[in-house]
Amino acid sequence: MPEIIPNLHPLMVHFPIALISVSAFFHVVASATRGKACAVHCAVLAHATLWLGALAALPTAFFGWQAFNSVNHDEAGHAAMLIHRAWASGTVAALVLLAGWDARRSKVDAIPAWWFTGAVIGAWGMVATTAWHGGELVYRHGLGVIALPQAKAGHDHVHGADEKARSNADACLACRQVTESTKFGG
Repeated sequence: MPEIIPNLHPLMVHFPIALISVSAFFHVVASATRGKACAVHCAVLAHATLWLGALAALPTAFFGWQAFNSVNHDEAGHAAMLIHRAWASGTVAALVLLAGWDARRSKVDAIPAWWFTGAVIGAWGMVATTAWHGGELVYRHGLGVIALPQAKAGHDHVHGADEKARSNADACLACRQVTESTKFGG
């Protein structure tokens, strides 16, 4: 199997996030439009995306566990990983319980009860919180990132090759430096 850097977790994580988000939306719409023709169609989407989201969360959690045990990290990163792992474990458990209960008790076109819609919204909140903590691991702690760019003061390159843009950027940089030095009394 080819080596995937850092692993499959960053790829897989987007499926349960998207599916549970769509499920929460369609649970609300199906419950709010109860008695109208579109409610049944929304209910089908609500149930199916909940079931698929819970199913997608299982391999995502597996690859998350693999990432937990394989990415390089420091103490602060490890503490953040423990928080993310705790949220992820609770979220996967909640999703599997909700989806299992729903699959067992409901027909695919049954309009969800309001209390169940609230539970799905709560599960979506757990997914969002777990995703937030996962983003913190990458963007604040640099986990799973091969190399971070070396930052320089200022923005010293141009996003385009023409010379006019380059001279305008140089003039703009000089203008900012003059403004900043007068702002701070320099």
